Order: sequence, then structure tokens, then C-alpha cells
Amino acid sequence: MKRIFLVAVLLITAVNNYAQTFKELIAAHRQKYMDDFLAEQRSPLKKDDLPNLRFFDADSTCSVMAKVELLQNQPLINLTTFDGSSKEYVRFAKLTFTLKGKALQLTLFKSPALAAMPQYKDYLFLPFTDQTNGADTYPGGRYIDLNANDIKDGSISIDFNKAYNPYCAYSDGYRCPVPPLENKLAVKIKAGEKLFAGEKKHQ
Repeated sequence: MKRIFLVAVLLITAVNNYAQTFKELIAAHRQKYMDDFLAEQRSPLKKDDLPNLRFFDADSTCSVMAKVELLQNQPLINLTTFDGSSKEYVRFAKLTFTLKGKALQLTLFKSPALAAMPQYKDYLFLPFTDQTNGADTYPGGRYIDLNANDIKDGSISIDFNKAYNPYCAYSDGYRCPVPPLENKLAVKIKAGEKLFAGEKKHQ
């Protein structure tokens, strides 16, 4: 009985330590996210705006492993942007995963324009919408940044705690891609960035 009790205590301790470590990792990620607004020359936010950023509590269950189906010989497509123009992308892969007990799928995109730059040659773009949009999160959807080098053995980690708003959530004057209908998730993903609490700027 004592042995069973000890194992249970150790297991609970390990789970609590993992949860604490995960929260610390997400906190560090969010701090860098905010710092990047101040470092980026074309940023829509200044130091006084940062307190208006809002986030869901870190939730390790919203970090999942997805199966990657690479797509070959895909044509260029135009993703509409919030200002009514468009940007060229290529469908890079289909991602299938389970979140909160539901089987889901998203399309992962690659930008030829960014891929031409050495620092972004492996950058992958995951725009999506979910059932929190317009209530808890930006109505236009959110983004997640991924990297082709993180695909291992046909899988990649998707952490919805790192979902962020497009610049268009804070100000007009930006060409932010609208998440396509194929990336509309019929679930509430209460992870990542929430609605901006400040007023949207007009340029």
C-alpha cells in the first residue's frame, strides 16, 4: 500500500512539475512575442499598447502532434487579404490531429516570396479560424508559425498556445491573409492570443 501511495505521489509531482514548466515556456514565448513588437520597425503596437494584449491561460492539452501529409506539385494559389488584395502561397501539407477528443485537419502553407529569403526558406504558415472568433478571439482568425525542419518521422507539433493575431487585428494598413475555409475548425480553441483590448488604429 505504501509503495502504491509513493508512486501516486511521485506521479502527481511529475505532472505538476510538467505543468509548471509548460507554463514557464509559454510565458517566455509570450514575452518574446511582445518584445518583437518593439523591435519590428513596421509594428502596429508600441510599448503603451502591450498591456492591451490578452492571452488564454497556458493549456498543455492544446499542444498536439499532427500527422503530416506532404503535398506535391501544388499550384500557386492566392489567399485573400483583409485589405482586399491577395498573396501567393502553395499548399505545403495536410495536417491531421486530435484535439479535445475531436479529429481535425488543417492545411499548412508556404510562401514562395518568403522562401526566397534565406532566413525564411523553411518557414511554414498555418492560418486558421475556430468557434472562439468574434467572441473571445479576433473575428478574422489567428496564425501559427511552423518550420519545415520540425517535421520528424512524418509528424509535427502544433501548439495552439502560440496562436497569435494578425497585424490587422491592431491596425489597418497591413496585408494579412484571411484564413481559407479549408482551415475552419468546428471547435472552440481556448488557447493562444485573445481579442486585443485596445482600440484598432487607422493609418
